[in-house]
Amino acid sequence: MTLEKARELLDTQAGFGGGYNRQGARLIIAEVIREHGQAAADALIREMRLDQLFGFQPGAAP
Repeated sequence: MTLEKARELLDTQAGFGGGYNRQGARLIIAEVIREHGQAAADALIREMRLDQLFGFQPGAAP
C-alpha cells in the first residue's frame, strides 16, 4: 500500500470515528509499519491527528 492510499483510507476512517473505524485505522497503520516502517506510521499518526481521534501513540504499534 502506498502512503497516499493509506492517507485516503485513514481519512475515511477518521471521518466516521467510532470503535469499528478505530479498528480499521489500526489495521491500516499496521500495514504501513510492515511496508514502510515505524517512522512512516508515526508521521501519519501525527499528520492526521490519530492520537487525538483514536488514541494512537507515535512510536507504539497500534
